[in-house]
Formats: sequence, C-alpha cells, structure tokens
Amino acid sequence: MSVLTRKLEKRVWCALDVTVEVAAREAVEYGFIEAGSLGTETDTTDGPVIHITGYFDQFQDSERIRNELFDALRIYDLPNSSLREINVREVEDRDWLAEWKKDWQPARVGRFIIAPPWIESVPPASAARSSEAPIVVHINPGMAFGTGTHETTRLCLKAIEKYFRGGSFLDVGTGTGILAIAASKVFSDAHIAGCDTDAEAVAIAKENARLNDVEDRIDFRVGSVDEETPSADLVCANLTAPVIVESLPLLLGVSCGRLILSGILDSQIEMVQSRLLELGAADLEFNSDGEWVSIVV
Repeated sequence: MSVLTRKLEKRVWCALDVTVEVAAREAVEYGFIEAGSLGTETDTTDGPVIHITGYFDQFQDSERIRNELFDALRIYDLPNSSLREINVREVEDRDWLAEWKKDWQPARVGRFIIAPPWIESVPPASAARSSEAPIVVHINPGMAFGTGTHETTRLCLKAIEKYFRGGSFLDVGTGTGILAIAASKVFSDAHIAGCDTDAEAVAIAKENARLNDVEDRIDFRVGSVDEETPSADLVCANLTAPVIVESLPLLLGVSCGRLILSGILDSQIEMVQSRLLELGAADLEFNSDGEWVSIVV
C-alpha cells in the first residue's frame, strides 16, 4: 500500500475557525451545535476576543454557518459585529476523545465536585469546608452543555447549595442534567424533575442520572414549563436572557419558594429585571461570575 493510499484512507474533518468577542462565547458554541457541529474547541485568551473552532464531518459552506451563528447571536441579544472572522480548513483525523479526556479535570463548586466518569479520584475538600462531605457528580456530557465548568452552571450550583432544603426541585432546560442530579444528591428523598426541549439532551441527562445511581429519583421529560407543570419549592432556569424574559410568567407560576435564573450576561440584567418588576417580583438577589449574572427571586 502506498503512502498516498494510506493518506487518502484517513478521515478528514472540516474545521471552521471563528474569532469572536468574549461575550459571544456561549452564543457561538450554541450556534455551532445548532449548525450540526460534532464538537467545539475554545481557545481562551486575556484579550477582548477568543477563538472558537467547530468541527464537522464534511465540508461546510462558511456563509451558511455564518448565518447560523448570526441567528444564535440574535437569540443571545448580541450584535452581529460580535463575530469578527470565520475561516474554513481541513483537519486530519486523530483520537479526539482521548485528547479531550486528558484535559478535562474535576471542577469544585462549593460542596459539589463535578467529575468525568473516567476519573476515579477527586481533589480533597479545602480545610475551610472539611466539616461538610463533598458531593461528587459524575457527568458524561456527550453533545449537550453542562460540564460544571461554565459560569452559568457554577452560579446555579452555588444557589442550590445555599437554598435547597429538600421538598421539590425543578430544572428547566436541564441539558446534561447536572443541576437535577446535584439536587438529588443533596436530599435523596426530594422530588426532582428536569425538562428540556432537546430530546437528545434529555437522553444524555437520563444516562448521567444512571451514572450517578439516581435515575429513580429524577423525572426527566422532553418539553418545558406550561400551565400543567407542578410547582416546586426551588426552580432553576439556566437558559438565555431572551428565553427567560419570555418564560417568566410560567416560571414564576411554578415557583412556590425560590426561582434561580441564570444564563444572563451583565449587559442583559436590566432587561430581565424590568420584566420581573412588571410581574411583581421585587425581592431579587444578584450574583455574578465573570460577565455572567444569576438572579434569585
């Protein structure tokens, strides 16, 4: 077999490299997934822009992807100018999963330790928290968001640790199921539910629940909140600001204790707060992590 033949047999991927403003990171990662990307890679820097690569199993029209990313920016209420540059290149196949596993380490958020299933040992608790046993949540993210490292997820986990005292918990837009699983591990006898409009995300959430031996404690379903959704003592909605604003009447309606809103950029606080005030929700707690903000109602 010639070298040329061996080379032709290797799989070639299409990579689209984009340069975006830092605030547009999540929107662009979301846009890539919506456009059919099999995965993304983000190169963070200390400057005003970052570089994100979306990988596809066949050649892509850069203009089509650009339009998909523009749609994602609109959903996140960001201008098209947030996307600075887009380039297409070919990448030879390699063991992506092995490289990804090598770089993903456990993340600690308060008592919670979010770890991939292939890591058996977790970092010890700090001396300041040694009196509280850590709660380990194993997450195998697949193609859904929610590995515990994003600021929006961390804000939710901190709020769950602070406010969840058992009873019932509802996770709206559950993704990988990380928040519902975390809540189920805090109180094993609580009624936990999670919903997502993405059927694939719900399937991944159910698998993650099995991975944590809590599949019998959580009711995952495809869909979102509506007039028939049972109320819960603590409701968490880690969505986007525009979706939150649109869904607020229903979210407030199913909350009989506290409502955690996350996925809000600091530039979007006024938009969400003004809608909350219109609906009579005035007792608000704001928390921030980087450029992201959560609101506890």
